[in-house]
Amino acid sequence: MARASARRQGEGLSVVQVADKVAEVERRERETRQQLSSPGDRGPDDVDPADLAEQWVARHAEWRRVAALMDAQGWPVYSPERDVQGSAWARERDAQRKGALARRAAWQREWQDARDELKAQAWLSAGVGCRLRAIADRSGLRPEQVPAQLADRVCMDDDGALTVDTFTPR
Repeated sequence: MARASARRQGEGLSVVQVADKVAEVERRERETRQQLSSPGDRGPDDVDPADLAEQWVARHAEWRRVAALMDAQGWPVYSPERDVQGSAWARERDAQRKGALARRAAWQREWQDARDELKAQAWLSAGVGCRLRAIADRSGLRPEQVPAQLADRVCMDDDGALTVDTFTPR
């Protein structure tokens, strides 16, 4: 996040402006460390000072990297497109984000499919159960697969009557 933030905020900033950013995040990092050393009352909605301190350390490091890059390359203003390392990190972050979005979409599809599934438990009479087992044995299926295949072939007419054409379980 620190890298993305610096790329976004740094575009077009001069060397002096980047130095100001370095000083600002350094100050924020120092203040956050002081908060860590003097524990006070924190509300339930307050940000954890340790997490905040890590964020400021990362931002400080990234702004220092940008400043050093500009100094080494002699750039008058920061341009994210010319920042090779920053661009590589941005591509990695985009790839990770796209992967996470794809995994989430796949999970949502699976969840929707699972919601559409129906798991039923039926108690059948001994005679029906024996016939069902015999049909399953002859077709090489498990007994619960026969009613599932039967249900796949059920049709309902306009009057609401159910019919099943003759079929062979497979």
